[in-house]
Amino acid sequence: MIKCHLSKIMGERRISIAELARETGLGRNTISRLYNETFKQIDKEALDKICAYLDCEVGQLLEHKEE
Repeated sequence: MIKCHLSKIMGERRISIAELARETGLGRNTISRLYNETFKQIDKEALDKICAYLDCEVGQLLEHKEE
């Protein structure tokens, strides 16, 4: 299972979904699906934009956990 830490990172930095969408140019739905961990797949470009804005590595954002 893939665990997404976007909500945790955004909460720690007090960044809203609207702000992240505005600053990255990504749609609110894309960010919301990652934030709420309801995504089925992740677009490489979206991941790149989020990591660039948050100044983090992919491994800080996503984690593989055994079910």
